[in-house]
Amino acid sequence: MENRVLFLPSKQQKRTLEIPTKKDILIRITAIIALVEFAIMLGFANMTFDIGRYAKAILDVAILVIVSTPMIYIWIIKPYVVARDNAMHQINHIASHDPLTQLANRHLLKEYLEKLISKHARRGSYGAVLFIDLDGFKAINDTHGHDAGDAVLIEVAKRLNSFVRNEDIVSRVGGDEFVVALSEIGTDEQLAHNEALVIAENNISLQIDASIGVRFLTPERISVESALKNADTAMYSAKRAGKGHIAVYK
Repeated sequence: MENRVLFLPSKQQKRTLEIPTKKDILIRITAIIALVEFAIMLGFANMTFDIGRYAKAILDVAILVIVSTPMIYIWIIKPYVVARDNAMHQINHIASHDPLTQLANRHLLKEYLEKLISKHARRGSYGAVLFIDLDGFKAINDTHGHDAGDAVLIEVAKRLNSFVRNEDIVSRVGGDEFVVALSEIGTDEQLAHNEALVIAENNISLQIDASIGVRFLTPERISVESALKNADTAMYSAKRAGKGHIAVYK
């Protein structure tokens, strides 16, 4: 599952997300039919021979259908479908991502962890949950203001994403709290532990310190809530040990 930083559409892109109203659709269909019919009747008026009333009516209908149908599709149906699909994609993205950092939110994280825990139990492999809390973040907000704090959170999100693979996920679950879920980091328990700690140590070297709690995911089945709670507990142990520490839940 790829989870890179995504940004909301620009003003120009947002205009493409506008879905035509019923009034817009009715006006466009009426305009197309009226213009095509006007062109047909103008053509009939300039005909130098008479093809008969019924033949003219049949030809009128045929030309109207053949010409107006693709115009209605190109000008009305296709833009409507594209705008609707884009709008639904945007709604789904907003519902599952943090609005500031564009990382996965808690809801999307839980969905991912449920699949991850089941996969490790089924394959007998290992993963890890890293619960990260920024040290001294309140001081940044108090000293430099919330805009500076938001800029730090966005940069932290980018840095966290740079340490993980496409199959992992980074989530913001609180003000300055992040969770990194690592998938398939090995089938050997010790090697998997070492790999997770290496990633945690990279994450801890951000411009500001971070306390990180690690909960390894083993082939044993546990609930998503337990995994997150255990990682959170380990994070507080790391915080009690001082800034810039890593603690493993045992």
